[in-house]
Amino acid sequence: MHRSQIQEWTRAMTERGLTIVPLSMYLKGGMAKVEIGLARGRKSYDKRQAIKKRDAERDMERARRHNNR
Repeated sequence: MHRSQIQEWTRAMTERGLTIVPLSMYLKGGMAKVEIGLARGRKSYDKRQAIKKRDAERDMERARRHNNR
């Protein structure tokens, strides 16, 4: 990345509350390379919905396994 790009991303992180996230990592020519991106974090209500959905899926899978016995 160029210095101006790094400064732009730093400004975006501080002003807009964005986060740098690794998208992929690979080896090329004996070096590890990482593709990165800017992302906005989840709001607290989004987190609650995600947790609720994950718990519901876990309960359904548990019931499915129990019924297959």
